[in-house]
Amino acid sequence: MHRFAIHILAIVAAVTAAMEAATTRAAERRPNIILILSDDVGLGDIHYTGGPFKTPNIDALAASGTKFTYSYATPLCGPSRCELLTGRYPFRTGLNSNQSHTAVSPKSEVMLPTVLKKAGYVTGSVGKWGQIQLGPGEWGFDEYLVFPGSGRYWRDQTTTYRVNGKQQDLPEGKYLPDIMHKFAVDFIDRHKDQPFFLYYPMSHIHGPIVRTPDSSKGEDKDQLYADNVEYMDKLVGKLMKELDRQHLRDNTVVIFTGDNGTAVFGAEKATVNGKSISGKKATMLEGGSRVPLAVSWPGHTPAGKTNNDLTDFSDFFATIAELSGAELPKGVKLDSHSFAPQIEGKKGSPREWVYVELNGKSYVRDKKFKLTAGGEMFDLSDAPFKEIPVAKDTKDSTAVAARKALQLVLDDHKALPGKPVDKQQKQQNKARQQKRAQRRQAAEKAA
Repeated sequence: MHRFAIHILAIVAAVTAAMEAATTRAAERRPNIILILSDDVGLGDIHYTGGPFKTPNIDALAASGTKFTYSYATPLCGPSRCELLTGRYPFRTGLNSNQSHTAVSPKSEVMLPTVLKKAGYVTGSVGKWGQIQLGPGEWGFDEYLVFPGSGRYWRDQTTTYRVNGKQQDLPEGKYLPDIMHKFAVDFIDRHKDQPFFLYYPMSHIHGPIVRTPDSSKGEDKDQLYADNVEYMDKLVGKLMKELDRQHLRDNTVVIFTGDNGTAVFGAEKATVNGKSISGKKATMLEGGSRVPLAVSWPGHTPAGKTNNDLTDFSDFFATIAELSGAELPKGVKLDSHSFAPQIEGKKGSPREWVYVELNGKSYVRDKKFKLTAGGEMFDLSDAPFKEIPVAKDTKDSTAVAARKALQLVLDDHKALPGKPVDKQQKQQNKARQQKRAQRRQAAEKAA
């Protein structure tokens, strides 16, 4: 009997030790990270930032975590994405416009997936990529789905897409964003037992604005725009449900943001609390760069909190590296400031300014003032609705001190010369737009 009791105690001790070890491993496991990068989505496109559209799933994501009020992208997709993935400003990488997409190469720049893979992460990319040369595979992603160009939804816009380097046919009647979602779900399912990083640059809501699977026949352009915002939100909701189904939500950091401000065709509709904002995509105004940013990590991010620290797109690099426990690359001059502590509700080391550059133009802004490379200064106390000019000879001591401090930043951050779009490029762009319009009209008639 004594031996039997000892045997039972030994089994209990072994099981207890195994359970404790499993609990420790789960606690020590680094979080999965999903970065959702919507396309041409500014403050007025999301309901929780004051937009008029229905985005209940994105609103719920933001409510479950922390909302960052002052997040700044580059005003155009190519340089914005490059800055995000490298942690470096355009004047360092050379990619300062969509026309300079060949400026960077894996020989000269290090992107996020390379850093994360060294930390034991499996990495995936699903969606838009074309504004940076080569493909996600060459830049370090283990798995990827890409489509050509921007704003691709149906077969009349593109007949193919690529998965891990292999060309795939886009069948008639299939909606490419749904295929992208299935790729994301499959990636998560296959890698749920190891830490993963999923970069998800969505199609939505880049133009052309066409019907979604939920659209009714004969809708006008305004309703189609709303349909696209709502379908984007629907896909975000489906992704969250998948994380819940896989019991991964508590150990997954989900980041939602936009690559630049709202495009011209949506700027009038995408108001904030009923008011038009200053600027839109491709402009050096608030509406060109200020984008929604919400981060949710249950048990780590304080639910329902709003953070008013300044962040810019270079900061994602250091932030994600810190969250993952990855080492920053040696010998690389980074502009990135980690806001990982703020994600967890801590004070951290907030930025004093953010820097924005596009095709020869640049500005730096602090919490109240903005100074352009051309010497123009603006009071942003009523931003994003107004940017109030401040005279160079102002006697306001606060403005004088701000100009001096911001000018020092600009002196240390010299924007690269801009490249004008030549006549041939303009003609090619116009021809492409006409061709797309013709295909869209044909598809709408067929529907």
